[in-house]
Amino acid sequence: MFVCSGRGPHLPVSREVRPFAVPRAYAGGMYARRRHLYFVMMGTCLALFVLAWGVVRLWSVPVAVGMCVVAMVIPPLAAVVANRRGPDDRWWDDPSGDPKSDEWWDELDGKKRRQ
Repeated sequence: MFVCSGRGPHLPVSREVRPFAVPRAYAGGMYARRRHLYFVMMGTCLALFVLAWGVVRLWSVPVAVGMCVVAMVIPPLAAVVANRRGPDDRWWDDPSGDPKSDEWWDELDGKKRRQ
């Protein structure tokens, strides 16, 4: 197939499909732990807001405002906790699928010593 690019002679366009390396899936436990803690924190945040203005404000508006201030701090902390890398999380050095590149990076990181 020939396509006109408007820049010189018509060049053939390759329709070849090139395989690419698919990265390995992360450990399921890592995401499950992060998700669980994130949803617990966000559930606590939501419960604080709902309880503050649905129940607590009837007795004390300043306490309800204080509960909302505490709830306001939780979402950024939940995001940090959910994106934190644990000691068992190895996403930064997973193999790329290219043996030569992986060997080079392993040598650079000191995982394989030259003989």
